Amino acid sequence: MSRAKAREILSEAGVGQAEIETGSGPATIRALRAAIDDGRIPGTYVSSGRVVATEKISGTPHAITGDEDSPLPVTASAVRSPELAALLAAHTYTYRLKTRKTENGNAETYPEEVTPPQGVLAAALAPKEWPQLRPLFGIVGAPVLRPDGSLLQTAGYDAATCLYLASKVPLDPVPDRPTARQVTAARDFLFVTFLGDFPWVTAADKANYIALLVTPILRGFLRTLIPFGVVTSTMPGSGKTILTCGLGMLYGQRVLTWTNSDEELRKAITSVLADPEGTVIFDNLAEGTIIDSPVLARLITDRTWADRLLGRNATAAFANDRVWTATGNNLRLGGDMRTRSVLIGLNPDMPRPEERTDFKIPNLDQWILAPATQRRVLWHLLVLVADWTARGATRRDGLTMRQFTPWAEAVGGFLEHHGLDDFLANVETVRDIDDEEASWSAFFAQWRKVHGDKWLTSHELHLSADIPPGEMDVWDGNFVINERGRIPSPKSLGKLLTGQINRYRGSYVLRSEADKHTKVRTWCVEEWSG
Repeated sequence: MSRAKAREILSEAGVGQAEIETGSGPATIRALRAAIDDGRIPGTYVSSGRVVATEKISGTPHAITGDEDSPLPVTASAVRSPELAALLAAHTYTYRLKTRKTENGNAETYPEEVTPPQGVLAAALAPKEWPQLRPLFGIVGAPVLRPDGSLLQTAGYDAATCLYLASKVPLDPVPDRPTARQVTAARDFLFVTFLGDFPWVTAADKANYIALLVTPILRGFLRTLIPFGVVTSTMPGSGKTILTCGLGMLYGQRVLTWTNSDEELRKAITSVLADPEGTVIFDNLAEGTIIDSPVLARLITDRTWADRLLGRNATAAFANDRVWTATGNNLRLGGDMRTRSVLIGLNPDMPRPEERTDFKIPNLDQWILAPATQRRVLWHLLVLVADWTARGATRRDGLTMRQFTPWAEAVGGFLEHHGLDDFLANVETVRDIDDEEASWSAFFAQWRKVHGDKWLTSHELHLSADIPPGEMDVWDGNFVINERGRIPSPKSLGKLLTGQINRYRGSYVLRSEADKHTKVRTWCVEEWSG
């Protein structure tokens, strides 16, 4: 039978869906591939060579507290054989032509709806090249700024960015050029009404928070790496979770438990990146926790995270397009995390901050969870973004932050445009909470005080820390210790010092020389004179 005759039969049968005719195994594989690649199955896209489908998530509870997961209403899942079978049944008329005898003995051809065999479905999905299928680069939970400076505000797939907007809260359209009155109202609501009553340590802490709050909107426009956000306070009940919830309720959030195991941390990161939520929060770390992880440091400076999938002999790569934060009381930083983090500090300076009642907005922890509140916060934030881009998206020169300098310059320009000039002005505080920096700085300073310009071997340095019982410790408790909290042996001390050669700690730097004949290495601490 000709295809024209088949279409005629289907038309007479009243089939209005996309039609896919099956036949032999190879013919069916070709037909299914063509239907997928032509976009005849709604909601399907290609992501990293895999066919994926977007779908709404039913039965997902909404967060009732700020420290709970807040998922997006839409997800994208890999299409495998079962998913493809369901999609075909929902959106196509997949059939094969059969014949039967009529009452008068004639042969009659008719279409019979079928589900192709699993092996055929899998074979159709096997290739990685889909030249016509629309690419999907991610799902976002709130409007974002396109690379050309325009706002993506229409729900669904956006061809300009290859993003899918699955808004957590519906919004009225934000004008491309907000009025002066709208901008003033947005600044007043966000900077004064919403954020004015938090016990910020300095104005820089408030500016830093607003920088993180706006970052998910700007990320596609900036195309930069984003530093780690540390929200810390001196006391419980200061409002840390409300601040991180402010991000999570707008953009979607996953809440993780902090672990000191790099292996467990790696697994948690890989797991969470498989979901589209825009923010990830390590919430309520133990008081005084030192955030020092090579895995986390690598994550923050990688645009793509690749790792082996749990329970599978396969590796997956995910775009690292999230804002990562941690909350806790009196948090400290170690390793490379000091130069990769933005600090947001709170200090209520009172014994029971949870009992405060003089807020402009009562019950902030519940207020931020209300959809109406989230609409107001997001709309006003978008107004400020639109106003900034309409006036040239100015940068703030002179801000440096290692790999994050482009982000700092752009976000700093946004904040400066709206009258906030203290962004990143608390860098000295960040240095103060760098546990490793503080320990080495104190050790070098005391070394200089005890030994001056004298060159010492590791053995001689170790002997000076061996204080007999009852005598005064000339090191005043600042001698370097190992991971077990003990003074290391001369050999281990030498290894520790090797990693600090020519590394400045505050105004002190460790120098080293090795004897050409004996190969014995000696050490001396110098003080930088400026």
